[in-house]
Amino acid sequence: MTRSLTIALTKGRILKETLPLFAEAGIEPLDDIFTSRKLLFDTTVDGVQLVILRGSDVPTYVRHGAADVGVVGKDVLLESGADGLYEPLDLAIARCRLMTAGFPDAPKSGARLRVASKFVNVARQYYAAQGIQADIIKLYGAMELAPLMDLADEIVDIVDTGNTLKANGMVPLAHIADISSRLVVNKAAMRTRHLIIESLITRLGDAVARKEAAS
Repeated sequence: MTRSLTIALTKGRILKETLPLFAEAGIEPLDDIFTSRKLLFDTTVDGVQLVILRGSDVPTYVRHGAADVGVVGKDVLLESGADGLYEPLDLAIARCRLMTAGFPDAPKSGARLRVASKFVNVARQYYAAQGIQADIIKLYGAMELAPLMDLADEIVDIVDTGNTLKANGMVPLAHIADISSRLVVNKAAMRTRHLIIESLITRLGDAVARKEAAS
């Protein structure tokens, strides 16, 4: 079988919301992604395969042409940049907000802020744009722990329900960006596989529209 299209999908919550959209667009894996140990999956469309990756790796695979198309959160694109990628479609899934957060009674002036985040580029750009001097501390998880342990004054993180912040005595402070999952396309692939990619974008766009209309 000749490969005609490789699609990189983000594992986890995004994957669970992505697969029904792709099924509506006529693309389904031949194996159960959630139980199989495979990394590459053939699909119901001849020549189209899926690869399941960490979200932070999806733009890299698409940018370098190892995958032609990908699904990834806007937060990852904001942090890693979108050079070499087209972003033709908002899939309107895995919605959340990228925000600053901290203790509600924390002082807002004086010394430089210490900010913990895995989104170090986004955080640096945001605080600079606000004219706030901030030292950015790179963490990979459990952001709420940083202010509790006096490692940081604020955090920049994804906020969904806000329940984890509340449970740790913190509140959302400033809105940075609305986040959802996006379809991204390798720029070279858009030229060489234009017809099949345009067809995919159209079918996914129709699936998103139907889902939004029904909600």
